[in-house]
Amino acid sequence: MKEYIEERAIEIANYIIETNATVRQTAKQFGVSKSTVHKDITERLIQINPSLAARARVVLDINKSERHIRGGMATKEKYLSKHI
Repeated sequence: MKEYIEERAIEIANYIIETNATVRQTAKQFGVSKSTVHKDITERLIQINPSLAARARVVLDINKSERHIRGGMATKEKYLSKHI
């Protein structure tokens, strides 16, 4: 694996852990696709640093379990702002 990819995977994991960021937020921050973020965390990082990968995965799993709530809140805000 290329060194810059390993470094990016570690940086992405640290960012996710420190900020509780979603995959979309992380992708935007690093200028990569959501698929790249996901692959860095779930495949590449496990080979580089398994314990860091596990900690990042915990945050991603929490975000995934809450995403339907965030989506509903965003929709509610959208329609509330239209009626005011």
